Amino acid sequence: MDFRFNFAVDENENSEADTHFLLLGSAKHSQESMEKGRKTADAGADCSLRPGVGQHQEEAPRTKHCVKAAKEHLIPEDLNKVLENKVMETISDLYHVNVSVVEMTCSGDADSEGIVSKSVSSHSDLIPGVYEGGLKIWECTFDLMNYFSEAKIEFSNKTVLDLGCGAGLLGIVALKGKAEKVHFQDYNSTVIEEITLPNVVANCINEGSSKEDRKASKPPAKRPKKGEGSPEGLNKCRLFSGEWSEVSQLLLSGNKPFSKYDIILTSETIYNPDYYSALHDTLAQLLDKNGRVYLASKVHYFGVGGGIYLFEKLIEERNVFKSRIVKTIDEGLQRCIMEMAFKDSS
Repeated sequence: MDFRFNFAVDENENSEADTHFLLLGSAKHSQESMEKGRKTADAGADCSLRPGVGQHQEEAPRTKHCVKAAKEHLIPEDLNKVLENKVMETISDLYHVNVSVVEMTCSGDADSEGIVSKSVSSHSDLIPGVYEGGLKIWECTFDLMNYFSEAKIEFSNKTVLDLGCGAGLLGIVALKGKAEKVHFQDYNSTVIEEITLPNVVANCINEGSSKEDRKASKPPAKRPKKGEGSPEGLNKCRLFSGEWSEVSQLLLSGNKPFSKYDIILTSETIYNPDYYSALHDTLAQLLDKNGRVYLASKVHYFGVGGGIYLFEKLIEERNVFKSRIVKTIDEGLQRCIMEMAFKDSS
């Protein structure tokens, strides 16, 4: 049963929770992906800038990294406007916008970038420099969420950035873990407005709901009233769209007080080697001197050429961070979780 956050329950018997995954490759290539990644990483320093390098794979065309201006998205006072006509479902006990409905209904001013129509018409989860996959929930997001529990990652009183957030599930987990501040960033403003913000709001106003209610997709017992004030969790949040370096500049040079992040979370953001330099520099600029980055990735991304070993190579070359693989997932396409910290950190 799906429900809409205009608090009318949708009794469509045929509707089911529909979680989307972006899998670039297939399970039978998992071992091959690891071998390709290692060979590519050892091929030389310039390999980190050439997507698609690998045995039996043609070199992909070079992607020009598009600089998209940064923008902060303010949380409106009337939360009902954020949740209006949003069909919700639950994933891992978290409320989440049904993306299929967004794809069918999002147009005009709600999609000023045109990414929904372009993604649907091209049947593509990635349009470099235009749409960077934020409408989908990528597989490694759940790997990282599971790792939080296994490794007992402590978010309490920490400042956290969900970088390349998409649905924002990683940041929402940190928020529920009593983080002091949680910031969300995605390349596309449409993703922030139509996916991330509604997800954050829905989970904040449902903070007191039971696990059984969330599994049953029950709406909040209390409807938020205009002028009532934001739930406590929302006061901890800021949301940004734009290219990584532009968002860094906005934060570091802005009028609002800014402290660097204790924890930066990012999932499947290293699929395209053309973006590695910008990602590395953003992490270096925004991470606290004793902070940690938790990065989840597939070993190799077929068709775009990125992967964990290429990014490790870049880290070694830059000599700013130390990194280690803290978990490897061998189910299907092999995936990894990497922890990063400054070399001189405690």
